[in-house]
Amino acid sequence: MKYQQAILTLTLAVAFLAPGAQAERADRAKPMNVEADSLRYDDVNQTSVFTGRVVVTKGTIIIRGAKVDVKQDPEGYQFGLVTAEPGKRAFFRQKRDGVDEYIEGEGDTIEYDGRADRVKFIGRAEMRRYRGTAVSDETSGALITYDNTTDQFAVDGNPGGATPANPGGRVRATLAPRPGASAPAPAPAASAPLRSSTTLGGEKR
Repeated sequence: MKYQQAILTLTLAVAFLAPGAQAERADRAKPMNVEADSLRYDDVNQTSVFTGRVVVTKGTIIIRGAKVDVKQDPEGYQFGLVTAEPGKRAFFRQKRDGVDEYIEGEGDTIEYDGRADRVKFIGRAEMRRYRGTAVSDETSGALITYDNTTDQFAVDGNPGGATPANPGGRVRATLAPRPGASAPAPAPAASAPLRSSTTLGGEKR
């Protein structure tokens, strides 16, 4: 059963992400800018806690939540934990490299790992892909992990049963055909109807 679930996850990843398009690579090296109602900063531990209508931007990345805890390691990589207001969900959005597409997701909490370039949507998780302004694909579950470096994601629907994080206890996905998919071949033209003949073997009847 676990093997079959792994195959399903891989299939969803391939279908969801069009070949040749990747997450915006330049975002990883961009500075993180934050707006919030308040900030508590600890220079010794290199941690920052932003609270109140927090908006984070990092290149094409946009993150929104009620509270964001940010930690920076000695190499300069940033790690963020985004918490939503009660009854709402935290938000994440990022452009894909070289195409007019965006990845967008929500969850009760969001974890951003700058070193691994990975995002996790935790609790009532939902993820969508936009082509321009139109939703192309979407999926939901209890936990969605999106890896920017490989442009793959995994969805956990909590096979053990329903939980408040995923009341249905199942993964749900809607996957649209990729642009340029082969159109079905046209139906063959109908044959001309047969007409009765007044001759048989070249002679009149």
